[in-house]
Amino acid sequence: MPDDSTEVTAAGIARLAGVGRAAVSNWRRRHADFPKPVGGTETSPSFALPEVEQWLRDQGKLAEVPLRERVWQHLAGHPDGTVTALVHAGCALLLVRDRPTAWLEITAVSDARMAGVLPAALDHVLDDRFGPGRAVPTPTAAALLPSVPLLRAAADLAAEAGARQAFDFLFGRQVDANPRQYTLTPPGLAELMAELAEPARDAARRSGRRGSRTVLDPAAGTGALLCAVGRPTALYAQEADPDLAALTALRLALHPTGSGTDRPTLAVRTGDTLRADAFPGLTVDTVLCHPPFNERNWGHDELAYDPRWEYGFPARTESELAWVQHALAHLREGGTAVVLMPPAAASRRSGRRIRADLLRRGALRAVVALPAGAAPPYGIPLHIWVLRKPDAEQPPAPELLLVDTSDPEAAGAPSGRDRLDWPAVRRAVLDAWAPFDVPGRREPVEERPGTSRAVPVIELLDDDVDLAPARHLPPPAAGGGAAELARVRERLDDTLKLAARLAPPPAAPGAPARRPFTTVAELARAGALHLRTGTGTGTGPVLTEHDVLAGTAPSGTPAPPAASPEGEPLLLEAGDVIVPVLGGGSVARVVDEATAGAVLGRNLQLLRPDPAALDPWFLAGFLRGTANHRQASSYASTATRLDARRLQVPRLPLAEQRRYGEQFSALAAFEEALRTAGQLGGQLVQGMYDGLTDGTVVPK
Repeated sequence: MPDDSTEVTAAGIARLAGVGRAAVSNWRRRHADFPKPVGGTETSPSFALPEVEQWLRDQGKLAEVPLRERVWQHLAGHPDGTVTALVHAGCALLLVRDRPTAWLEITAVSDARMAGVLPAALDHVLDDRFGPGRAVPTPTAAALLPSVPLLRAAADLAAEAGARQAFDFLFGRQVDANPRQYTLTPPGLAELMAELAEPARDAARRSGRRGSRTVLDPAAGTGALLCAVGRPTALYAQEADPDLAALTALRLALHPTGSGTDRPTLAVRTGDTLRADAFPGLTVDTVLCHPPFNERNWGHDELAYDPRWEYGFPARTESELAWVQHALAHLREGGTAVVLMPPAAASRRSGRRIRADLLRRGALRAVVALPAGAAPPYGIPLHIWVLRKPDAEQPPAPELLLVDTSDPEAAGAPSGRDRLDWPAVRRAVLDAWAPFDVPGRREPVEERPGTSRAVPVIELLDDDVDLAPARHLPPPAAGGGAAELARVRERLDDTLKLAARLAPPPAAPGAPARRPFTTVAELARAGALHLRTGTGTGTGPVLTEHDVLAGTAPSGTPAPPAASPEGEPLLLEAGDVIVPVLGGGSVARVVDEATAGAVLGRNLQLLRPDPAALDPWFLAGFLRGTANHRQASSYASTATRLDARRLQVPRLPLAEQRRYGEQFSALAAFEEALRTAGQLGGQLVQGMYDGLTDGTVVPK
């Protein structure tokens, strides 16, 4: 076996060659010279990466392995596991960034010698960045020896893309490969929480200070919240998982938050925050926190007399209220905490006494309901609580701001995982928060029906102390009122008339056609079309799987490059045909001028026909045939997967294709009219129900 002992699985080989795993299985069966397994198990073998690369090159299936893919394969095949390898890579990247000359000297020797001298250099740079009690231990020479090829490759990637970008790519790939091991805070949510904390410091304004100064995240996770803070002077983090604490410390150290004397103090500690606070007595300007939800074993029995429970001792089922009070205990007077909460914490009866005391003393300033899909668990519309440590110089706040963006129409944004329009959510929240959070405000805050309202605290102090925003916000006028319902009725009438005009004529009977057929794969090989798969990376709106199925405009937001490193963004052109990878229904969408320029999202396949050989509407129409989809689909226990390469199209002259294409285009227009009529009809029906029940519409 080669000196480079990095191993790669069948999935990694497929990624290197840009094929599916089934192709790798076929290569193993058909080619006697395919590399033999060197590890793994019988059902999931692993192979030597250099042998695999050489075989792929010899077969003409690989021109050159992309550098970042090579680095990832080194990391994924590390004998001590990916987490250990990622920590080693992060330490080396920190050394590359902070002491580049020392790194060049260290790497100018053999691997064994390099492993021997690295610990001293890493110990120096880690002490310099983290100080005593750091969460990142200095790896030993013996532990570093298997990592040397990885470290050299990671340094090459840093020279190409930057140390932070290199680590973010590797860290993002690790998180994507192990989604159940990490509780993620999406970047859009992290930025919103950081922005809610930024303006909310009366004392900072009075003293003339600007920007986030000292920030604590007591449940740091992957460090997303602290990475979203702009210009801090000190960052403090605690994480219970030692491995994740080390990775987060390295991520924060490599994050561009200043350099030299301008870089913030960084302290990352390991441990259970509630049971063993690593920063006792520390008070900060801001606390940002995405705590674990619904924990029963949070320390209820042993922490009964803890001084942090200033607002009441949380019940065993109210771990989130323990985190809220922990956050408040670490704030200076006037400091702000922004905490992500499950919606049940706003209304459970077991927490009503604590909620009431938070309101009476002015500690709770706002409750924001987010759309479903904002963060795990994705099916629940989570809440953000904005809290402020009571200031002895200020009277308790008389109002609580309630904001509800859980209704996508009210917030002006689509809901659902991977489809949230974070800029729209951010605008809805900050437009309500900014006028509310004004020192010495005397004017009432404008009420936005269905979206936001400043509620007098006295109204909330009843037997339930229910703080769910939807229960206290005035509903928007039903369908916009009677006048708007009349306009919806007119649009529905026009749409129904249009659908009647577009309805296809009676079908003419005919005998089953016996035409010669070809497959999409054959058309692609002949150059009649190009077949691509979307990654969702890029800039601008993303056409998502939901958009294709629902016939709506592109509504997605681009994925970060570190999370989706598969290649350049794929921009749509008019005439492209889009087919979902997953589903089970026959769907094909022809891209029009309005959709052109959007990014193709994940789980979508693009067929770009040569207009001199294929009519796009002809192609899309035949791809939608039920029998065609059935023979091109594979079935798993939970999903149906479509292989567009197996879809069939008849061989017809271009003129005949266009005749069919005109018919298919007309059917698509009829289908769109029916879809619009259904939406308008549903809007009219619900508007009438709402209007009749709230009195804005009276029966005739």
